[in-house]
Amino acid sequence: MNYRDMSVMELLALAPPGWGGALLNGLWLSLQVAGAGYLLGLVIGMAGAAGKLSGGPVTRDLLTCYTTLTRAVPELVLILLLYFAVPEAINQLLAMLGLGRVDIDPFTSGVAVIALVQGAYATEVMRGAIRAVPVGQLEAAHSLGMAPLTVFRRITLPAMLPGALPGLSNLWLIATKDTALLAVVGFTELTLVARQAAGATKHHLLFLCAAGLLYLIVSLISNLAFKGLERRATRGMRHD
Repeated sequence: MNYRDMSVMELLALAPPGWGGALLNGLWLSLQVAGAGYLLGLVIGMAGAAGKLSGGPVTRDLLTCYTTLTRAVPELVLILLLYFAVPEAINQLLAMLGLGRVDIDPFTSGVAVIALVQGAYATEVMRGAIRAVPVGQLEAAHSLGMAPLTVFRRITLPAMLPGALPGLSNLWLIATKDTALLAVVGFTELTLVARQAAGATKHHLLFLCAAGLLYLIVSLISNLAFKGLERRATRGMRHD
């Protein structure tokens, strides 16, 4: 097919031979990986922050090693380790035990890496936000006999959110961009689809700019959503 004779609208059409539908499908897959990894990262981050603040010395040391190593190693290296090295090590162990092989697909490896990375950063974001909660509020809640979960839900969480949301917003945007690294293991996210379209049509500028525009739209919508959350979290609070 001679793509060079096609107009921009034809190249970006949703139906073949246009590549618009493929780009949107790649964006959807990117958002799925980013969303799943981000949510798991929040769970890891909350558990890590709680462990660092109230855990024993061993727990704090282990969590410090986790956050330090994860933030030090590039995400691309982690993806390659999880996709190639970890399954190989697991399969060698399973072979010794006489069991069958296991394979990790690109989607699972992407979610796992993003969750680990997001969890490491979210741990520090949430730890700082929790430490900023006035101690007097927590002491008053405990003096009234509130259960720990009730204290967290009614006191700690509402008080920490205004300080945590800006950092968590940045982490979400980082997660959406980190999905582009999954192209190295053949996962057809937005960046890989844009590269495939550019290679097939020789319109590199068009499709790479189209991918960049889609990322920008996601960022703008995400910023609006997080600003709305911040306004809701700070409702009734005094702003100097």
